[in-house]
Amino acid sequence: MILSVASGKGGTGKTTVAVNLAISLALAGNPVLFLDCDVEEPNAHIFLKPSVEEERKVFVKVPAVDESKCDFCGECSKFCAFNAMFVVRPSEKMRGKVLIFNELCHGCGGCMLVCPRNAISERNREVGIVKRGRATVPVAEGVSDANIEIVFGELRLGEPSPVPVVRAVKDALNALKSSSIVVIDAPPGTSCPVVHSVFGSDYCILVSEPTPFGRHDLNLMVDVLRDLKIPFGVVLNRSGVVSTEKSQIHEYCEREDIEILLEIPHERRIAELYAKGIPFVLEMNEWQPKFTEMFEKICERLRHS
Repeated sequence: MILSVASGKGGTGKTTVAVNLAISLALAGNPVLFLDCDVEEPNAHIFLKPSVEEERKVFVKVPAVDESKCDFCGECSKFCAFNAMFVVRPSEKMRGKVLIFNELCHGCGGCMLVCPRNAISERNREVGIVKRGRATVPVAEGVSDANIEIVFGELRLGEPSPVPVVRAVKDALNALKSSSIVVIDAPPGTSCPVVHSVFGSDYCILVSEPTPFGRHDLNLMVDVLRDLKIPFGVVLNRSGVVSTEKSQIHEYCEREDIEILLEIPHERRIAELYAKGIPFVLEMNEWQPKFTEMFEKICERLRHS
């Protein structure tokens, strides 16, 4: 099963829910594969503390022009919908030049196909890195520790699009999934990286908070998942911090026929553990059964859908 955890905005506790869910499932004896697709600011590894076993660079294809073959006709720049190429035609005062803006290039390869003189080839440009490792979750004394396979990506500073690194992280689904329960920590928001992260999920857990922004952006993410036809439910984090907004989120979910799977209260102890980088299910034993019950509830809903 592939479970994605998403939210319409940052700071709702999405990673908190994803990490604690993964640990709870591992403690219950399930093999778990954790994919951190929030490649612009990955932080699940701060809580899971994996030993990194493999690192792999992520490349995208960008054009390279052989100006000895180029007649500066401009067909490549006409074709490019993203204005990643600009051709300066030769004149009496200056020679021709092809300017390439790699940050705008989407790597489609179309410029290479339309070039009438075969002057364009492709080269690799590094945009990030993907790391794979294993996190060990301590159990009781005398009992074998639980393990979580984790894959996370890091986008290079200044890169405009996280999507190639998100795709590279999700490649682990083909290589490592086997019989594991897959937990995907999606980026915040509702843009392309989020869609690539949650696409193909069996179920999506939406994490919201009882604030006006939380309620508004939950609505946006609900529209995205309905368009993608992915079933979903809501986890309400910091429940009780603003009672009026809590009631409005309940009203919204009831009106839209959205199930609230779990409510995590606004408690100082949870915040203290978060600040120390400790998943709260490891210190607050009553929460591990709640997360496993939520997972069983999701399985039950999928069986009947």
